[in-house]
Amino acid sequence: MRISECRAVITGGASGLGEATVRNIINKGGNAAIFDMDEKKGRCLADELGERALFLKTDVTNEEDVQKALDRAAEAFGMINALVNCAGIAPASKLLGKKGVHNLGLFSRVISVNLIGTFNVIRLAAVKMAQNSLNEAGERGVIINTASVAAFEGQIGQAAYSASKGGVVSMTLPIARELASSAIRVMAIAPGLFHTPMFDSLPEQARDTLGSMVPFPQRLGSPEEYAKLTESIFENSMLNGETIRLDGAIRMQPK
Repeated sequence: MRISECRAVITGGASGLGEATVRNIINKGGNAAIFDMDEKKGRCLADELGERALFLKTDVTNEEDVQKALDRAAEAFGMINALVNCAGIAPASKLLGKKGVHNLGLFSRVISVNLIGTFNVIRLAAVKMAQNSLNEAGERGVIINTASVAAFEGQIGQAAYSASKGGVVSMTLPIARELASSAIRVMAIAPGLFHTPMFDSLPEQARDTLGSMVPFPQRLGSPEEYAKLTESIFENSMLNGETIRLDGAIRMQPK
């Protein structure tokens, strides 16, 4: 699928990896619907990018919210043929910490947003994609999920986050196998240390220290590099059912 042909939904599209993906799609001639809870950032981004961008305030864990947003995006663009799931949260908490035992509600919340939210959007978007006509590559749609290197090397305090991202990795292949009959590809990206809004509160020296942990290049990844990989996945039809690490060869230590 050429990126210029994308009629895409990007969850978490108002900032970070999602924002970079939205900008790349729009800049290359496609259309992008920004699904996000941050109304101020989402509307500002859509206004900046023009008529081929659309902001829809959406809670990915809410079935009715997602269905309404998908319906509006499909009506605006004529179809939905691409989905990039970037919405997620990453609170850290030790199982047995100074403030007591890990809060069960926090664990449930992370799983709800990162894993169940991702699945919720996939299943409803797949209904839209399955109705599309085949493109020149014989496809009806492409779905890209955002996992994390924490799915493989979770650090202390990341039990909830690692579990959620491990679930994203684990469901990518079975969903790809199932949707193959509908000519829909499903991939996942597992980013390493990337300069997203969660790093903005850190001093520059702290960010540099984290970047130096990466074997090469010794820096934090940029959201634009994530966006470039989504473009490669859109345009390479043999990429299916796999999780690609985008991490500069880092392997995370326990803490």
